[in-house]
Amino acid sequence: MQKSVRYNEGHALYLAFLARKEGTKRGFLSKKTAEASRWHEKWFALYQNVLFYFEGEQSCRPAGMYLLEGCSCERTPAPPRAGAGPGGVRDALDKQYYFTVLFGHEGQKPLELRCEEEQDGKEWMEAIHQASYADILIEREVLMQKYIHLVQIVETEKIAANQLRHQLEDQDTEIERLKSEIIALNKTKERMRPYQSNQEDEDPDIKKIKKVQSFMRGWLCRRKWKTIVQDYICSPHAESMRKRNQIVFTMVEAESEYVHQLYILVNGFLRPLRMAASSKKPPISHDDVSSIFLNSETIMFLHEIFHQGLKARIANWPTLILADLFDILLPMLNIYQEFVRNHQYSLQVLANCKQNRDFDKLLKQYEANPACEGRMLETFLTYPMFQIPRYIITLHELLAHTPHEHVERKSLEFAKSKLEELSRVMHDEVSDTENIRKNLAIERMIVEGCDILLDTSQTFIRQGSLIQVPSVERGKLSKVRLGSLSLKKEGERQCFLFTKHFLICTRSSGGKLHLLKTGGVLSLIDCTLIEEPDASDDDSKGSGQVFGHLDFKIVVEPPDAAAFTVVLLAPSRQEKAAWMSDISQCVDNIRCNGLMTVVFEENSKVTVPHMIKSDARLHKDDTDICFSKTLNSCKVPQIRYASVERLLERLTDLRFLSIDFLNTFLHTYRIFTTAAVVLGKLSDIYKRPFTSIPVSQNNRGEHLVDGKSPRLCRKFSSPPPLAVSRTSSPVRARKLSLTSPSNSKIGALDLTTSSSPTTMTQSPAASPPPHTGQIPLDLSRGLSSPEQSPGPVEENVDNPRVDLCNKLKRSIQKAVLESAPADRAGVESSPAADTTELSPCRSPSTPRHLRYRQPGGQTADNAHCSVSPASAFAIATAAAGHGSPPGFNNTERTCDKEFIIRRTATNRVLNVLRHWVSKHAQDFELNNELKMNVLNLLEEVLRDPDLLPQERKATANILRALSQDDQDDIHLKLEDIIQMTDCMKAECFQSLSAMELAEQITLLDHVIFRSIPYEEFLGQGWMKLDKNERTPYIMKTSQHFNDMSNLVASQIMNYADVSSRANAIEKWVAVADICRCLHNYNGVLEITSALNRSAIYRLKKTWAKVSKQTKALMDKLQKTVSSEGRFKNLRETLKNCNPPAVPYLGMYLTDLAFIEEGTPNFTEEGLVNFSKMRMISHIIREIRQFQQTSYRIDHQPKVTQYLLDKDLIIDEDTLYELSLKIEPRLPA
Repeated sequence: MQKSVRYNEGHALYLAFLARKEGTKRGFLSKKTAEASRWHEKWFALYQNVLFYFEGEQSCRPAGMYLLEGCSCERTPAPPRAGAGPGGVRDALDKQYYFTVLFGHEGQKPLELRCEEEQDGKEWMEAIHQASYADILIEREVLMQKYIHLVQIVETEKIAANQLRHQLEDQDTEIERLKSEIIALNKTKERMRPYQSNQEDEDPDIKKIKKVQSFMRGWLCRRKWKTIVQDYICSPHAESMRKRNQIVFTMVEAESEYVHQLYILVNGFLRPLRMAASSKKPPISHDDVSSIFLNSETIMFLHEIFHQGLKARIANWPTLILADLFDILLPMLNIYQEFVRNHQYSLQVLANCKQNRDFDKLLKQYEANPACEGRMLETFLTYPMFQIPRYIITLHELLAHTPHEHVERKSLEFAKSKLEELSRVMHDEVSDTENIRKNLAIERMIVEGCDILLDTSQTFIRQGSLIQVPSVERGKLSKVRLGSLSLKKEGERQCFLFTKHFLICTRSSGGKLHLLKTGGVLSLIDCTLIEEPDASDDDSKGSGQVFGHLDFKIVVEPPDAAAFTVVLLAPSRQEKAAWMSDISQCVDNIRCNGLMTVVFEENSKVTVPHMIKSDARLHKDDTDICFSKTLNSCKVPQIRYASVERLLERLTDLRFLSIDFLNTFLHTYRIFTTAAVVLGKLSDIYKRPFTSIPVSQNNRGEHLVDGKSPRLCRKFSSPPPLAVSRTSSPVRARKLSLTSPSNSKIGALDLTTSSSPTTMTQSPAASPPPHTGQIPLDLSRGLSSPEQSPGPVEENVDNPRVDLCNKLKRSIQKAVLESAPADRAGVESSPAADTTELSPCRSPSTPRHLRYRQPGGQTADNAHCSVSPASAFAIATAAAGHGSPPGFNNTERTCDKEFIIRRTATNRVLNVLRHWVSKHAQDFELNNELKMNVLNLLEEVLRDPDLLPQERKATANILRALSQDDQDDIHLKLEDIIQMTDCMKAECFQSLSAMELAEQITLLDHVIFRSIPYEEFLGQGWMKLDKNERTPYIMKTSQHFNDMSNLVASQIMNYADVSSRANAIEKWVAVADICRCLHNYNGVLEITSALNRSAIYRLKKTWAKVSKQTKALMDKLQKTVSSEGRFKNLRETLKNCNPPAVPYLGMYLTDLAFIEEGTPNFTEEGLVNFSKMRMISHIIREIRQFQQTSYRIDHQPKVTQYLLDKDLIIDEDTLYELSLKIEPRLPA
């Protein structure tokens, strides 16, 4: 291999000889050596553009030469002197003149020179500058510009000459036409001469008058027409037509651009990849090509035809008839359904194919085509996704400027309605597949796989990090400390909640998930949530003291294994409340659906799906509601449009409550109603629960509208009977039977569910009346066993209905009060023991089993009695619509049904309120009147004498959450950080490490991001004129982003020398990479956007000093946060990362703006567009998921003082001026 460059040495020696004799500049200069950094004196000679240097003035052969063409020469300061020499020597060296020759390309080190005299140095610099031919290059560029200008002038003159030539030809034609007209007029004049001779005899004054009259008539006519034209030009109709024409022209341009994009997609990617798939060594298969591009070629052919039709219509302007084109286009647009439905899958196939190096290399070659303009294949695949919404928006604007009497009005309205219908169908299909793709993404992350996620009925609810407390013996819980590092590391779990299951996983170092071997998959039907530990339990007391009441328990009782308990810790009380609310809601839905299914199948032979189908109001469109084809988590069709009354009716429907509907409603209700209306509806359901029961007309008239019934309102209510007993009837598992023992003195409702034939009867002996401890209202007040108070029984003999209700009231109170301690004992597997303190341990919204003890302390094995409000309501509805059960008369049935409905309504109201208070606390912090109304309603609930212990405890928990300030909120606020940094001494950039900067940037970004209330995301307030008043926290986030980006740019520009600026860039890139590791993608974008500013990006000398590794890392970070494809890479990264994380807020604001502008809040009939509310809620839930999980980063005031110091920030104009001063522009 050739290692050196050959050149004509003889000619070089000849040039050196000429340089010695006739050189432009000759003399001694000191040259700095590269190896030892020493200076050696050489004799230099400059000839034309070659600089020779000799060992001495008498040397004949040059020691070296430099080609100076294209170089630059600048003066450099004297280097510092480290050695301590004599003072005279140092002064002499400092007075010498130093200058450097830069050769302007990589790989060539600069030539550093010095001389004794300053004048001599300036002459050398001027001579080298002339030898570099810089002036000649500038002159050549100027001449080239002049030449181009002259060529343009010549072309312009040619065009003008052609135009003049055409004008002359037109004028010749006009002249010929005028000549023929003159000839015709002359002939007419010859015929009119006899008449004209008579006219000549007319009086001259008459002629003048006629002439004036003719002139006035012409002037008035012209003035009238001018007025008419001006009035029309200024009229609203003309303005509307101008805007309409402009919309049409814009649509044609957009369609032309779209066809061009499809053409590039098909001819630049699809067809070449098909050919590559047919090669001997195909980098991609034909199936993958079909999966990636789908039917994009058919879409291109369709729009080419549509575009040709549009161009033909434009040719007939100003007559623009477009409706018939849309009539042709509409039936064919169904091909978009397949493309949109499989778009996400096509991107996944493309990502998998990119793992093949040959395919990736080939794809990059196609993307380098100039026609692509730097766009990737993913971008072209995304364009068809927005075409249908774009047509809808265009037609909406077109109709806004089309008069009602216009010939196209009805056709355009029909086209718009068809497109909106197609868009809704596509949206429903995409929404239905989005959940499946989310489940599959989680399933792929789990190493062992998870079959339950392949169930299409599974709906993802939430995910996050929780700490699992290890199982310890009773009484030793205090040995486990929340602050223990081992507990945080070993006990941290990634938890995923679905509508039917709860997954607990561990994360390996590679990021993969592993299901726990025991308790990794929890079926919610077998789970009981314990929100607050029992106050009388020593274990729970220790838990509350150790964990700060951040723990909650899930008791799992699988049918084929032993029961066990999972104890989880949340990072904060707010997140604990959110987790418990979602888990409780899912369990409620499963229990309600399951128990109603069993009851209807066994007692009324009507299944729950049949019951839902039989209720037309749940699936049939009406004037005030419209449904989609997609089913929610309760297997009920989702609402597409509905009136506010129907939405409130769905919220309070006692048969089911979908958690996705509840989340969507609470996130967006302020768009279409007020909090006072929602609370009023809940209060009305609590006070009049029968208004929410969809029963038949006969039953409604018989039982609910009867004015004689004293139980239509809660203030007249009295608790009905419920005697919980076991019978020995050989029924099959999970069967609920209604029986009444003939030998019992008290009419009893027997709720029997058994897995084996067992017998268990409640003893009539009375137990000592328990007391309620800390409960403010005594549940047992005025209640006693039949043996202790026989008086009321005798007084009510004449009234059998009142007698029955009073007896059953005492029975149910005794059964409920005895059930609580036995239930707790059964869950914790401890021996049954008598207790006198009422301490229910189960969730008030998810009561699973009410167990009770026999007098001897024995309990029946494998026997459970379920009397939750859901199951009780199922029995009540079964009895209401299908006759009287055996052994019950009308009085008993009515008493039982009304009590159960009231209990179910109370449970529903408390459930919604708890969800509202725990997950939307800001509503009550900002609205004190709403808070007081809720407090009043809860206090009214507590005064209900029929309140069950679970309901009383739930009410107390909601009251406590509303009444007390959030004292456990240890989250930092920006105001606190600013206050703490005011008294700190500011640090400098050099003294702070990249890790410190990245951690504190992440902390600040998350503190500001977390402070945004979700109501600011509604209504596009950040785009209004009063955005600072409507969305102050979003604007604060935007301002902080700009300040951080300005700080990064300002810090780089503060350095005068190139090396320091390059080091600063490398340090900030390292900070951005650490932010990426911390999942702070907002911080990554802050830094990368600063480095891409024109003031920084143009510093070519500085970037030349930056290492290749840093540049490669910079490209990787930019690719992650790129806005290409609607932040496709960032969305995929956020989908695969676990909180805590800080996303880029602008991505979500863009999504919300697209939803707001594309679809209205209300239909033309005044119905709420609940599909739009669901889309908005989906984005808000994703934002709040990242808001709720905080970072465990310690605040360092010295670093935040530096980051928040606005004195360090330089404005944009000054930055650019400073950049030009550091590295001036090259002369043009």
